Amino acid sequence: MTNVFDTLERRGYVEQLTHPEEIKELFAKESVPFYIGIDPTADSLHVGHFISLMVAAHMQKAGHKPIILMGGGTAAIGDPSGKTDMRNMLTIEQLDSNVEKIKSQVEKFLSFEGDNAAKIVNNADWLRNLNYIDFMREIGVHFSVNRMLAADCYKNRLETGLTFFEMGYMLMQSYDFLYLHDHYGCKLEMGGNDQWSNIIGGVELIRKIGAEDSYGFTFKLLTTSDGVKMGKTVKGALWLDPEKTSPYEFYQYWRNIGDADVENVMKLLTFIDVDEIEEMTKYKDERMNEAKRRAAFEITKLVHGEEAAKKAEEATKAMFEGNGNVDAMESTTIADGASLVDAIIATGIAPSKGQAKTLITQGAITLNDEKIDDISYVLTDNDFKDGYAILKKGKKVFHKLVK
Repeated sequence: MTNVFDTLERRGYVEQLTHPEEIKELFAKESVPFYIGIDPTADSLHVGHFISLMVAAHMQKAGHKPIILMGGGTAAIGDPSGKTDMRNMLTIEQLDSNVEKIKSQVEKFLSFEGDNAAKIVNNADWLRNLNYIDFMREIGVHFSVNRMLAADCYKNRLETGLTFFEMGYMLMQSYDFLYLHDHYGCKLEMGGNDQWSNIIGGVELIRKIGAEDSYGFTFKLLTTSDGVKMGKTVKGALWLDPEKTSPYEFYQYWRNIGDADVENVMKLLTFIDVDEIEEMTKYKDERMNEAKRRAAFEITKLVHGEEAAKKAEEATKAMFEGNGNVDAMESTTIADGASLVDAIIATGIAPSKGQAKTLITQGAITLNDEKIDDISYVLTDNDFKDGYAILKKGKKVFHKLVK
């Protein structure tokens, strides 16, 4: 069995380990049941979940057993990590619906057949009917409030307000690990670096109760070279659901990342061999564009399939090289009499009229390759001679308008 730790480390995933040497040895000698949690706070995963799915896929390829835990129970509270205020509470019906929609996205990354078949479980099955007094006597007694408040996920909220309701999140997530340990033989919890405090809680809970085979592993969050989280667009999150973020828009996001981020993104979000990635990204000239194209294609193929990736690539060629197909391009239907400002807002190129007008006056907007600097410009049939019009911001953002 390949020691997947070496793979994860070389590709840049590894951040923190509760028991570094023991984890490396564990990976080398046995098939390890591990879990990664996903709270269904929306009806789709977004790019922030991408790293988790890639880590799980690498682990499974090396012979380990993935358990994907859907947080139908924990999401009823909401993780306070990284949040300035309490999350909106979803109904049980909303959470259950989100879980079902997310399952189909997870299945694109993992195999549910074979000796180390992936398993999807929902913590609603054991959390929703817990007896509060029994839970606090058996689990709550092992947690120090002083220590919990020292954790970043709680400490950062003390000034803005932290509810007792949210403090229960760490206990719930820790109990998840204990439950999976006892019922599925799960030995390892993995998650993003923002989950470190919660993961430690679960590892220590299992060890306090009497077992010694619990471990925690965090991986890096997806950020730019400047440390800014990736995956934000003008429209909001970069979703894995094609109805929320089209394959073309998804492709364009990765095609337009900064040169300094290409190597890291390829290592984290594709299965391309590391040596090949390093060879492709070692040049700091126009050859980096080919690396970006390859990254965008491979990432889009993973999430949306090869056909969608090819269509997105063709649409991009149509814009940059004039020899592709615009059919796959992100399109928006525009009403008769719509202004250019209306079109900019409708496409998501800018979120407000003020910002749309600023883009126009700065010369950043072209329509069918002609720069428009009139903030009162109204679209006419002449703009749609080919059945569509191409709205462009700068050199990299394209959008097809149809009537």
